[in-house]
Amino acid sequence: MIENMPHTILLHPYVTEKTLNLMEKEELNSLVFIVKEGSTKPLIKKAFEELFEVKVQSVNVKHTRFGKMAIIKLTGDYSAEDVGMRIGIF
Repeated sequence: MIENMPHTILLHPYVTEKTLNLMEKEELNSLVFIVKEGSTKPLIKKAFEELFEVKVQSVNVKHTRFGKMAIIKLTGDYSAEDVGMRIGIF
């Protein structure tokens, strides 16, 4: 059973040139996080919204050699760049 603590679901941001482009382009407005194996889309969405006090439009997940990755798209009312600055990506 996965704990419902946001910091145990969202492990850390995944930062590359490609993921920075997802964050900077207004129409994409997304961040990429490595998340705990076994976490579901609704759990990831809830954890992200609680931790960063924003609204999430959608969550897509994929499994890579780095672990389970979540691409988190924010609603138009919030900026992924602002969240990125708060967590020190820039």
